[in-house]
Amino acid sequence: MFWLFRRRHDFYSLLGAQAKSSHDTLQALIAFMDQPTKESGRAVSLKEKDADRRRTQLVAALNASFVTPIDREDIFQLSRAIDDMADYAKSTVAEMDLFEVKPNPRLREMAVAMENGARLLVEAVILLPKAQDQAVAIGELLIKVKKLENFTERIYRQALKELFESTDLVGILKTREIYRHLSNAADRMDEAADILGDILVKMG
Repeated sequence: MFWLFRRRHDFYSLLGAQAKSSHDTLQALIAFMDQPTKESGRAVSLKEKDADRRRTQLVAALNASFVTPIDREDIFQLSRAIDDMADYAKSTVAEMDLFEVKPNPRLREMAVAMENGARLLVEAVILLPKAQDQAVAIGELLIKVKKLENFTERIYRQALKELFESTDLVGILKTREIYRHLSNAADRMDEAADILGDILVKMG
């Protein structure tokens, strides 16, 4: 029972597992952009379900715990931001299928930037238990994440500019919605980096 209790409240491991599942979802999104099949789309959905399961486990542990190693609200908000990244990957695929929007270079660029950011967030979360010794390393990772968010937003704006050069109004509206999903995912990535930054300050 003591071993189960310790595992249930290991928030660093729970956050790390969730961040890893979110990263896996974004890796699957790139695979979908490269080969948009039913199977690759289903893979994104399955990875996102695993990320949801990890989030559920974390929230359950949070609700059952009186003491947390870092601020309870920070854990919850970080988990939510990480979860939203996976959610937007899934909704991107769902609406591409619904609207019959094919992958294009801009969509793939945004997906790759998101995947890179998600990988860096995993690295930062893994270092959290040693935050006092690894503060500089974590800070450098977060700076890179925020640069990737800025890069994603630049791609997003350029993609919109190119999109509106078309005369296909219906195509413009459909594709713009897909771009927005990945732009929103980038916002959540930036939010996750900000929350981790706040945690780092409080642990210092």
